[in-house]
Amino acid sequence: MTTAPKQLHLAAHFPGVNSTTVWADPRSGSQIDFSSFEHLARTAERGLFDFFFLAEGLRLREHNGLIHDLDVVGRPESLTVLNALAAVTDRLGLAATVNATFNEPFELARRLATLDHLSEGRAGWNVVTSSDAFTGENFRRGGYLDRADRYTRAAEFVATARELWDSWTPDGAPRPFAHHGEHFSIEGEFTLPRSPQGHPVVIQAGDSPEGREFAASAADVVFTRHGTLEAGRAFYADVKGRLAKYGRVPGELKIMPGVGFVLGDTDAEAREEAAAIRLQQVSPQNAMLALEQVWGRALSSYDPDGPLPEVDPVPDSELVQGRVRHGDPLAVAARWRALSQAKGLSIRQTVIEATTRQSFVGSPGTVAAELAAFVAAGAADGFILVPHLTPGGLDGFVDQVVPLLQERGVFRSAYTGSTLRSHLGLAEPVWKG
Repeated sequence: MTTAPKQLHLAAHFPGVNSTTVWADPRSGSQIDFSSFEHLARTAERGLFDFFFLAEGLRLREHNGLIHDLDVVGRPESLTVLNALAAVTDRLGLAATVNATFNEPFELARRLATLDHLSEGRAGWNVVTSSDAFTGENFRRGGYLDRADRYTRAAEFVATARELWDSWTPDGAPRPFAHHGEHFSIEGEFTLPRSPQGHPVVIQAGDSPEGREFAASAADVVFTRHGTLEAGRAFYADVKGRLAKYGRVPGELKIMPGVGFVLGDTDAEAREEAAAIRLQQVSPQNAMLALEQVWGRALSSYDPDGPLPEVDPVPDSELVQGRVRHGDPLAVAARWRALSQAKGLSIRQTVIEATTRQSFVGSPGTVAAELAAFVAAGAADGFILVPHLTPGGLDGFVDQVVPLLQERGVFRSAYTGSTLRSHLGLAEPVWKG
């Protein structure tokens, strides 16, 4: 008996943050105009993607006390954009990153429920946390939350939102709610009934041990940085292995790394194009920014085409504000030095190699085969594609790769449901009123 191939899931990340987008390309458009969001969303829906994904920016990033002018300096509020996209799409899921540190459960649960109703059950919420006092200065209680409390607040936030979404009975009768916990003490009546998918889909993107545990306990989807086959399989096994203690089974949580892609008529042509794109993404200025982010010191006297600094990083530096420092700076610097020495790389070359997002590079046939192989090998359940062009960067993938995935029998040829949960193969939450 032949076993059917494992189906993969696809989502589209709207680019325009960090150094992903190649703004110098004449095909790059606005990251603010609605037409850009509409173009990418319509393309994703034409490709039968599970959902469209928007990131969040709560403060402009700064470098050495100045606004970082190599970064995006204007980004609309995500849920507002998604509510507008609900009117120009029919099936595509609509997911937004919204911070659980700088919002309140009733207000955010109401906004998400509104999107879920307007879209007839297509809303998703990427839960992120922050202990960043720099970002918190934009808010009334900025900087008040200890780092150790980020995930305890987030877990209670998600649980409280679900209590609110469950406060109406499935047949449409409102009931009072009351929640009294460590971070929130609220009671009253929620204003909206349950949506067509019960609750919005909850996505989580943290990678710390606390983040992985939070994902296993509360998330429907994990947005991860672990895109290589080896790292992906290790992360996949670790997080899925945590589910049982919460009474969950592996199919109840989808793991979807964010990945890039570059297509060419041949694999060699695609590799050449990918190298050119990385040189544009990591300009000399961006290379020095990445270096200073790790080292935590001003390094303008160093040549981006020269060797890495011999001085050590400064822990807990505030030179770069608004960017997440991934891992211990001393450990990261040690890895970069080992990489540079082993391959004879300059600062810029080291940054390019050390910070490259997992990318699938090759002809459409090669990319389709590799995507399917990753899912079959237990390294992911699917992928959140991050194009390098705004807004047309997804067009070639949908036109050239999706048909090949369909031919392989690993991707849908039509939507079979109308809600985001149905696209992801997730059951509607059991009402716990």
